Amino acid sequence: MNLPASSRRVLLDTARAAIAHGLEHARSPELSLDRFEPRLRQVQSSFVTLRIDRQLRGCVGGLEARQPLVQDVSAHAYMAAFSDARFEPLGRDEFERLELHISVLSASTPIYFDTEAGLLGTLTPGVDGLVISSRGCRATFLPSVWESLPEPEAFVRQLKAKAGIPKNVAVERAWRYTTESIE
Repeated sequence: MNLPASSRRVLLDTARAAIAHGLEHARSPELSLDRFEPRLRQVQSSFVTLRIDRQLRGCVGGLEARQPLVQDVSAHAYMAAFSDARFEPLGRDEFERLELHISVLSASTPIYFDTEAGLLGTLTPGVDGLVISSRGCRATFLPSVWESLPEPEAFVRQLKAKAGIPKNVAVERAWRYTTESIE
């Protein structure tokens, strides 16, 4: 998508405002979409990641594009701060230290492979986001996860663990996507 700096700033400000609104009103804000430029009103999916002192503090997003991008970012920022089941809701004392990262996702495309080794051979570390599924279990890693898991074998092994897919069970289906990172 390659958003200009001004649009990136609007998305970051919208995410921060959604969290501030949540701290003040205990609910997500309602956005007036006509205030935003057309490219931010296009239906697109996002993930919002929150960190404090470089430590994960929340991450929520969606793989399916279902609402205008600016609305998607606002909703996911609110949910990352207050509804990520791995963390307590964000406190007022944490707000000023919060680092925001927005990932705007491209559409997913299926990856065709015969074996798990074949899947590994198709991956581009640092570029591909990956969704895998097997036996009704499904999970994704954003491309940024390659920073901590740079080898395809480890990347897929940890993604299988996240999905709840046993080590000895092969990945049945996979999709790749890319992201535009905004910090």
